[in-house]
Amino acid sequence: MATQTAAKPAKANILQAINAAIADAMEADDNVVVLGEDVADPEEGGVCGVTKGLSSRFGDARVRSTPISEQAIVGAAIGASLVGFKPVAEIMLMNFTTVAMDMIVNHAAKLRFMSGGQTHVPIVIRTMTGTGFASGGQHCDYLEAWFAHTAGIKVVAPSSPRDAYGLMRSAIDDPDPMLFIENLPTYWTPAEAPEKDHRVPIGKAKLLSEGGDVTIIAYARMIQEALPAVAQLAEAGISAELIDLRTIAPWDRDTVLASVARTGRAMIVHEAVTPFGVGAEIGSVLNEELFGKLKAPVKRLGGAFCAVPFSKPLETAFAPQTADIVAAAKALMA
Repeated sequence: MATQTAAKPAKANILQAINAAIADAMEADDNVVVLGEDVADPEEGGVCGVTKGLSSRFGDARVRSTPISEQAIVGAAIGASLVGFKPVAEIMLMNFTTVAMDMIVNHAAKLRFMSGGQTHVPIVIRTMTGTGFASGGQHCDYLEAWFAHTAGIKVVAPSSPRDAYGLMRSAIDDPDPMLFIENLPTYWTPAEAPEKDHRVPIGKAKLLSEGGDVTIIAYARMIQEALPAVAQLAEAGISAELIDLRTIAPWDRDTVLASVARTGRAMIVHEAVTPFGVGAEIGSVLNEELFGKLKAPVKRLGGAFCAVPFSKPLETAFAPQTADIVAAAKALMA
């Protein structure tokens, strides 16, 4: 008698998940529009094809390829948002947000405050970054701390296709400006595919593994470094709890504080340079709130305080790796 086997869950990568999220949002709401350099067909949907096929499906009026001008892209998105649209604007690489900092920080982030809450700016600024392709110092910085420091901007950084889809849908729904950070080296890694209309709440972290000895807090590609580290630590008899922040601003204080209160030890891991980073903010809050419960000083693991090297061996050494996380956790236990 033949036995039936359960169907394997569908797979997708982050690039496909973001494309699907934008397409589903555009299908549900005619006010969702896309703009950026080469985002329309036949330019293949942006530098990595995230928006491929959208202009063929929804028309050039809703998917606009723009000149190479980051100020114009963000400025047009802000203006469109003020008259009822929900723009998804692509800034090709995160370093290039520096060209549009005035538009992002002084306009998008502040218009709601300057209007006494009467004007919202529902834009999503998509941007990609990350080490791994030897792209050099001007193309792969993580600059999330700059924007998290700015009141009025929300910052998200997914680590999986399911979360990328859910966070993008929630970001488009949100009435405030959103910086959506995509990690380029993880674009093509397959994982569980999201279901249509799935949402991930902004500001809610995800517990990826439970443990009682140390809490590891990470996001974006560092989750892919931390997951094997948790397995290696378990083999060494160390039980690690892993939290994926998913949202950097506002970050999920309740989940992080509850976890560290249980374990008594904490490590924050990010690809951005260590000084003045997200780890510094979270570490400071942990020290303020849990000083009497900490069994060891809070550990920060981040990139070296330098420009991202072009040399492949130096680039690999720049950002935390699985072995670094394992070593730091063992040091916390000691």
